[in-house]
Amino acid sequence: MVAAAINYADRVAISAVFPALREELGLSDVTLGLVGSLFLWSYALASPIAGVVADRLPRSAVILGALTLWSVVTGLIGLSTGLVMLCVLRALLGILESPYLPAAVALLGQHHTPATRARAMSAHSIGLNAGVIFGGAFAGFLAERYGWRAGFWILGGIGLLWALVGRRWLVDAPLRAAGRTRQATTSAVSAVRRVLAIPSFRLLLLAEMLTGVTSWIFLNWLPLYFRESFQMSLGAAGLVGALMLQGAMVVGIAVGGWVSDRYARHDGRRRMLLLAGSYLVVSPVLLLFLTRPGFVLVVATISTFSFLRGFGEASEKAALCEIVPPDGRATAMGCMNTLATAAGGVGVFLAGWFKGAIGLNVVFSASSVLLLISGVSLFFAYRVTMRRDMARVAAAGGDA
Repeated sequence: MVAAAINYADRVAISAVFPALREELGLSDVTLGLVGSLFLWSYALASPIAGVVADRLPRSAVILGALTLWSVVTGLIGLSTGLVMLCVLRALLGILESPYLPAAVALLGQHHTPATRARAMSAHSIGLNAGVIFGGAFAGFLAERYGWRAGFWILGGIGLLWALVGRRWLVDAPLRAAGRTRQATTSAVSAVRRVLAIPSFRLLLLAEMLTGVTSWIFLNWLPLYFRESFQMSLGAAGLVGALMLQGAMVVGIAVGGWVSDRYARHDGRRRMLLLAGSYLVVSPVLLLFLTRPGFVLVVATISTFSFLRGFGEASEKAALCEIVPPDGRATAMGCMNTLATAAGGVGVFLAGWFKGAIGLNVVFSASSVLLLISGVSLFFAYRVTMRRDMARVAAAGGDA
């Protein structure tokens, strides 16, 4: 959970210092969007391979190795002297962070049975979201007092320290010998094709891609939205934006994990139903941005969106474990990361492109359509495809 917090803090810290980067390096809104998107695109390209690697090597070693390397790059970002260097380092950060989430989700799936899986993965997701809050607020606070570079040096140091601590406690759980043999003799392309052949997983991928656009637009552009719309300082804009997005999401995840394990106790398909329902309910909420809301309504809108998004997210990774065999879960997670971050990168860039023409209020509200499509797709998986896919997992040995 702590490693998850560091992972997300390092990737989102850049958005909190967008105004400082624009002033010091002379960047436009479009180039700021490019800086945010390059991480996502490199992360997306590397994720399928990272997932296959995490299904073949000890997952604890993959996590610790990735943590060490991306922490070094985070520190180096603080030494950037221009747009080219900043872009190269952000792309490299995406590559080096890509093995973490597939390995971590698969490792949790090994250690936890369906009875506790959603709660365990919810705790991990709380770490991810806490990292967004800490990374944005911390980087913004330091940027105002010591310059934007200081936050990246300190975050990099924290990651290196935690990699040393993790070597003592992070351990692998046994994986079925048959699973290891199959992965060892299967090419990376075949491993990806194997998980993509699962109908419910393809629908989950579609939803992850569409919601990834929404999530990354808010993560990258909300601090600047608060600074421009409500004249907040860098530190306040980073903190308020992160707290509203991630604070409410943490509460939703905590509640959703408990509900998911209880509601899906006798039918694992119900995890997908909870996820679909959360998207269908939350999709109209973002339309309130069309009214150009004041601060109080913005707080209410984003908090509601984040709570319901988190409530559904608590079932997402556990639902993946219901439809994908244990020895393919890191590969599946890598594919999910690829589509979500690639689409998110496009969304972040387009948000910067259209910001001047239509404004962020319209950009934010347009995300409601993506959430609606996601909810309908996941409900179809619940009703039509998931029962058969779960039977295949059980026939393959389930969680043995």
